[in-house]
Amino acid sequence: MSSDPGAFREDHLPIQGYRFFWKSIGDDGPNGTVVTLHGGPGASHDYLLAFADLARLGYRVVFYDQLGCGSTDRAKDDREYSVERDVADLDALRTGLGLGKVHVLGSSYGGMLALAYAIAHPEGVRSLVIASGLASVPLAQSEMERLCRELPPPFPAFLEKHAARGEFRHPEYLAAAELFYRRHVCRLDPWPPELVRTLELMEGGPKYRYMNGPNEFTITGTTRDFDLTARLGEIRVPTLVTVGKYDEVTPKVARAIRDGVAGAELSEFSESSHTAFWEERDRYMERVGAFLRSVPAG
Repeated sequence: MSSDPGAFREDHLPIQGYRFFWKSIGDDGPNGTVVTLHGGPGASHDYLLAFADLARLGYRVVFYDQLGCGSTDRAKDDREYSVERDVADLDALRTGLGLGKVHVLGSSYGGMLALAYAIAHPEGVRSLVIASGLASVPLAQSEMERLCRELPPPFPAFLEKHAARGEFRHPEYLAAAELFYRRHVCRLDPWPPELVRTLELMEGGPKYRYMNGPNEFTITGTTRDFDLTARLGEIRVPTLVTVGKYDEVTPKVARAIRDGVAGAELSEFSESSHTAFWEERDRYMERVGAFLRSVPAG
């Protein structure tokens, strides 16, 4: 590994009338820049800070909060929240910071955003890392519903009963949701504080409710029918798909992306769920580092 990459640098960048928060670590060099895309939709960059590890491998790593998230401005109208807007904002951030062609690393919803960005702006992408991401919301939703049914009794009944009544804050429902999260979002105990902060910001924010829904496994928002599967063949850059064995965005979802993107690689992490970059951090960074080194220079 290289020497200490130094401290974070952070600022705001004006994009389409809003102030976007960004921070980066490491210097741009021959290895290039990795731009990270957080999930949600409606999370924040905090839980991705483990990827600062890549700066020690010689990459500049850029984090930012999408519109309506973290330290970036909230939209004046919820109707501004969309995948298409997030794609446009990402391109404006890339060009506004003068990043050139970048490695795009997207987690969860950020993985879907990364795929959409590579389709819309192939000129800006050197490679893709899809970290527990999805191409099809309906497929991911059906898989999460299966995982909910496989929780031990009486938790599936709690979820079904209270969801039917719209009682998403009922103690029984929350207990079942907590078990789901502990099994399929992060299996560490305790959770990294960066992940805790992200979840607190996300579930209290309007973007998550508008685009996703009340929780991770109940997708009732505007993305509920979003599906890029038929367009994955348009992606022509080196692509790595990673997934945890116990992931809420399951290995079946990951395989669908692997099968749709020509030449894509797939790595499954056997002791992880949705945050393998925390749960198996060293092994995860080694795999991503090896993939990035394999990408042709330039």
